[in-house]
Amino acid sequence: MQIDAPAVAIQGETLAEFLRRRRGVATVPAQPRANGGAAEAIWRGGTVSAVDLADAVAVFHGVPRADSHAIAGLPHALDALSRDFLREAYLYPVMRDGHPLLVTADPGHLEPIRAVALALGRAVPLAVLSFEEIEELFERSRPADAPRDEVESETGTDYALSDDIETLQDLARGAPIVRVIDGMLERAIQAGATDIHIETGREELKVRFRVDGHLRAQQTMPRHMAAAVISRVKILAGLDIAERRLPQDGRTNVKVGNTEADLRVAIMPTLYGETAVLRILLKDTRLLDFKRVGLSDRDRDAVVRLLAEPHGIIIVTGPTGSGKTTTLATAISLLNDPARKIVTVEDPVEYQLPGIHQTQIKPAIGLTFATALRSFLRHDPDVIMVGEMRDRETAAIGIQAALTGHLVLTTLHTNSAVDAVVRLVDMGVEPYLIASSLRGVIGQRLVRRLCERCRVPDPKGLTVARDLRARRGGPEATGHNFYAATGCAHCNESGFRGRIGVFEALAVSDDLRDLIRGQPDPRILLQAARAVGMTTMLDDGIEKASHGLTSLDEVMRISG
Repeated sequence: MQIDAPAVAIQGETLAEFLRRRRGVATVPAQPRANGGAAEAIWRGGTVSAVDLADAVAVFHGVPRADSHAIAGLPHALDALSRDFLREAYLYPVMRDGHPLLVTADPGHLEPIRAVALALGRAVPLAVLSFEEIEELFERSRPADAPRDEVESETGTDYALSDDIETLQDLARGAPIVRVIDGMLERAIQAGATDIHIETGREELKVRFRVDGHLRAQQTMPRHMAAAVISRVKILAGLDIAERRLPQDGRTNVKVGNTEADLRVAIMPTLYGETAVLRILLKDTRLLDFKRVGLSDRDRDAVVRLLAEPHGIIIVTGPTGSGKTTTLATAISLLNDPARKIVTVEDPVEYQLPGIHQTQIKPAIGLTFATALRSFLRHDPDVIMVGEMRDRETAAIGIQAALTGHLVLTTLHTNSAVDAVVRLVDMGVEPYLIASSLRGVIGQRLVRRLCERCRVPDPKGLTVARDLRARRGGPEATGHNFYAATGCAHCNESGFRGRIGVFEALAVSDDLRDLIRGQPDPRILLQAARAVGMTTMLDDGIEKASHGLTSLDEVMRISG
């Protein structure tokens, strides 16, 4: 039976070219399956959401875009055909007004469409739904008495079987669940996500990606898939799938296409079941130089001078998720050479650095930051990196190491560089010890980069920046190209794509040491630091906004 190919927007134009031309999306298709089409490869590539892709496919092929709720209300015609074949090809036949209608996610993938028409003995009109919407239709239409090895293997397990550990293990290692997790990881990496949130709710399993610091909803799955999906994550991270009452943490290495990544996995029991968060650390992009991280030439020179000190303590400050670990890893990479012995104690070891002796703390067996630091001092190190100074004991040992000829790098959770001094005093460290050992503090935040494809000029930007400078002090911005966010398909309608750091680098001068030896006041310390040339994170943010790298709204958000 002859089935003609659907029309295309421009004769000879591919779907990928159409998406780039009409929606500004540069697709990164995944390796197509042997029986998959172009649209599925783009969907699995993760650069286009399933809904946006379905909208584009419908326009590209001139096929009506269906409503999933309306289709779900129609009687299906699955019994006359192989359900496995239809599901594999993302085809869902229904009856509308007594006539068959074939719902597809890819009208351009003709072979399976022609096979259905041949089986039905007639040409069948087409309608478009997304890949995820078709998967949901198959799940809703699952026969109540369907054999477990045919249906449950495709969709996971029921909560009634969640106590059967052997069944969970089999399902978690089965091809369908493996494909679910692999596809999730592939889409997250392609989208530039730093975290995957898998959340079990009352009625469904939700997946969200954290991209550029903000969570974005990605997909939902039937609730009964939760046990198998979470079990698969546990198996990857080497965790106990039988333990569902207590939190668990683990890590693993994965390879997605040509990309290698470390995953840090955290499992948490909740009211409706377990949730999982997977932090993604890409091996091929994590060792960045200071310029790519976002340090200005002025601050980069200041930090390089601090790292050239033979001994003392250098602190990186900022809240969780502000890029402190990346800054420390970059600093350690610059210091790394055969003439130095560098040791680190971290929780967890996020960046595996060649030539560096790294230790993961294990509080359960007594291996804490303080105990590791004591041991390090007997190993003749030149540079010591402490993941975080969490208590007085760790701070005291770190400062003692700095006073006895070691260069110590560490982090603190404070709002600004000068607040680090006050925080150490609050932890019980004597001010004179801080003054003698502290060489510098780097404060930082992350702001979202404006999408260059859709940003628009901000006519009020220069006025706002000057008003901020008048009220808060600081240097005049050197640029005048202020922009605001709008949103387009390229940036997923957010107006931003990627992130960049804003910094303040405080080098401790003799005048600052005298102030620290007294009762340090952060306001007086800030005035003294600015007097010797330090620019604040707000100053740095305004400077970056004046060159169109970010918006003033983003700068105000992180600076308060």
